[in-house]
Amino acid sequence: MASGPALGRDITAPFLDTVPRSTKEQKRIEGAVAPTTDFTAPERFETNPGGAATTRARTDADAFSQSSANISFERELDFKVGNGLFKKLWVSSPSSTLASDGLGPLYNARSCQRCHLKDGRGHVPEGPDDDAVSMFLRISVPADETEPMSEIEAFLLSAGQGGARTRPDPVYGGQLQDFGVAGQVAEYKLGVDWEEVPVEMAGGETATLRKPTWRADDLGYGPLAPGAMLSPRVAPQMIGLGLLEAIPAQDILAHADPDDADGDGISGKPQIVWSFEHDRPLLGRFGYKAGAPTIREQSAAAFSGDIGISTPIFGDPWGDCTEAETACRSAPHGDGDARGTEIDSEGLELVTFYSRNLAVPERRQVGAPDVLRGKQVFYEANCTACHIPKFVTARLKDQPEQSFQLIWPYTDLLLHDMGEGLADNRPEGRATGQEWRTAPLWGIGLARQVSGNSSYLHDGRARSLLEAVLWHGGEAQAARDHVVGLPPEDRAALVTYLESL
Repeated sequence: MASGPALGRDITAPFLDTVPRSTKEQKRIEGAVAPTTDFTAPERFETNPGGAATTRARTDADAFSQSSANISFERELDFKVGNGLFKKLWVSSPSSTLASDGLGPLYNARSCQRCHLKDGRGHVPEGPDDDAVSMFLRISVPADETEPMSEIEAFLLSAGQGGARTRPDPVYGGQLQDFGVAGQVAEYKLGVDWEEVPVEMAGGETATLRKPTWRADDLGYGPLAPGAMLSPRVAPQMIGLGLLEAIPAQDILAHADPDDADGDGISGKPQIVWSFEHDRPLLGRFGYKAGAPTIREQSAAAFSGDIGISTPIFGDPWGDCTEAETACRSAPHGDGDARGTEIDSEGLELVTFYSRNLAVPERRQVGAPDVLRGKQVFYEANCTACHIPKFVTARLKDQPEQSFQLIWPYTDLLLHDMGEGLADNRPEGRATGQEWRTAPLWGIGLARQVSGNSSYLHDGRARSLLEAVLWHGGEAQAARDHVVGLPPEDRAALVTYLESL
């Protein structure tokens, strides 16, 4: 744990090896990212949402699995080796395959690829015979308020910016695992009930939303703790992560307005998390509530929680198993050889490099009249208040693929209250039970092509992009109502625009 002075460090201090911007360059950047007011033609460079790293748009399921277009031949080899580790199927210990043992003992998937199939989104189980391998439930319980607050916890929850003190479930930990190796009892089976919710829209159109109630069925280790809070998570798509990581923190924070000082009803709030990798507070960027500050740390957390694989950052070989799950903790593990941890530093670095360089595909039909009209609708509905179209990444000394690129991710990476309809009622850090990080929209039009299904939002409830829009509430209620009130042809143009991203 860090000492007191570390808590006061500026979260805008870069964790990547960056080159400072000059005043002249900053002015140039501000001009490049200014929102457009001309919807008669595409903007310059709009076809390449990932800058020079943008890859050609494919028409098959591999559209999200390409490397940065500007990667060198030598670094392409590292990308491919990282891809191999991303796809690796881990096995239980003891095993003759010493480089691949250590699975679980309780787990959600045997590989990263099993959740992020083709590097795209996971899916909601459809029926009792469809397993939940690309989806799980996070779990936490309210903290005992008589328990002293640590210095780090007090810092992260400071400034009265929402959130609440929580702890992992004393038996089930921080997430529920639905598989176990031989001899281990799985923690649960994911269950869901659906309610159909009709929504009437202008022009005589009606949409039907499906409202889920998620359940933890067949609990293997007794009841959940009193007050247990469950939150579903569908595996997100993997593209563009390195570019999001390369956005300077001060550029993200420039859009924050936690107290809605400008009175526009939009209150973007930064998530501040403790980085176990860098031993200091950092701006959260990754995950549905921005709970991870870096790609490497997010990857390590997934290895631990999802697969039960120890890393140099999270070294417990039993993953998320608690002290109450004695059979899991006492089972054989794969950390006893020269690797030290079940995946070593080099392996974690290669998976990080792979994840960092999964390229964003180019836009399609950016100049089509219905796409341009849909873009205008997107701006007029004020969707851009949260889905910020453009940023320029930092100049990076050791990451040429992500260095100084004009990118179009359509996110501010901030937390927003999305209303009761989307609430999971589970706080995470500074995020309340109604707050979510703005999802990046780049590549969203190819999600079905890659994953073979349409399941949007954090729990996959939305079966179409229009359904996803109609679930918006809270700070996005006005934008949602604007879309509901549009003529059908403008609503269709908006969806066509989103499909072009």
